[in-house]
Amino acid sequence: MDQNEQNSEIENMQDGKTFGKENSEKIDSFEKYLSAARNFSAHTLRAYKRDISDFALFLQKKRLNFSYIDKHDIREFLEELSNKKLSRATLARKLAVLRSFYKFLIINKVIKENFIESMPSRLKKDKKIPSFLTENEMQTLLNLPNLKPRDRAMIELFYSCGLRIEELVSLDLKNIDFISNIVTVTGKRNKERIVPVGDICLRSIKDYINERRNLGLPCDIRSPVFLSDHVKRLGQRTARRILHRYFVKAGFTKKVSPHTLRHTFATHILDRGCDLRSVQEMLGHKNLSSTQIYTHVTIESLKKVYKETHPRAK
Repeated sequence: MDQNEQNSEIENMQDGKTFGKENSEKIDSFEKYLSAARNFSAHTLRAYKRDISDFALFLQKKRLNFSYIDKHDIREFLEELSNKKLSRATLARKLAVLRSFYKFLIINKVIKENFIESMPSRLKKDKKIPSFLTENEMQTLLNLPNLKPRDRAMIELFYSCGLRIEELVSLDLKNIDFISNIVTVTGKRNKERIVPVGDICLRSIKDYINERRNLGLPCDIRSPVFLSDHVKRLGQRTARRILHRYFVKAGFTKKVSPHTLRHTFATHILDRGCDLRSVQEMLGHKNLSSTQIYTHVTIESLKKVYKETHPRAK
């Protein structure tokens, strides 16, 4: 686009109409690309669109189009977000999303110059130790009275395999091998992985299946592992609500979520000597760096034991 075309475009943007339409179209095109070519989940698509829309609103205030920015605009945007007390992890994610978005625009010849390429590829993230339950707290949770067979099986499977909630609710009975003690999990971007599963967990799943069979509910291999009260696949929101109810009953005062059970799985097997690479495989982490955060938890445990037991630690 030459200077005259650019000046004309900027003039048309003064009332915001051209800006809104063109940038909305670019965001929609990127969303379709991520869905089709990158196989992103609906949750990830929403997060990407939200991050880009935040940047679009920032540019709108400055009367700028996606095509007419430089690295100073990016820095100003990140500074504005930082003033909102957002974590460095969040800032790094937003920058990564914008980098991906502008790469898409370059490839599709929507823009000619990509100023984001000159930005640092990574922002240093805050090291946040994940929250987890102790072994005693897990026992408290699993020993709760009136724990329904379905809900016990769900908690056991979270703890036994370290699944994400979207992975757990998407499981079908065909994904569980009761002979070989393995679960075939479909993770992020539809990548499959094999995760070992313990006997106690499998027994709880069998108890739940037997209850379903006695009630005349679906039990064939194509059926979801977990059913809602309406005999449909259990949804993430319902699963979260069920688990939250038990977390409250267990008397947990700290913030606990389904993902806490995933953190608990990783922390406990590392504490008992599992190597980091194996934990990475079981969690389905693409990079070992994502798994290494759990070593901070085990180090904290070691420091606590040292402080309590060494005669000269205090």
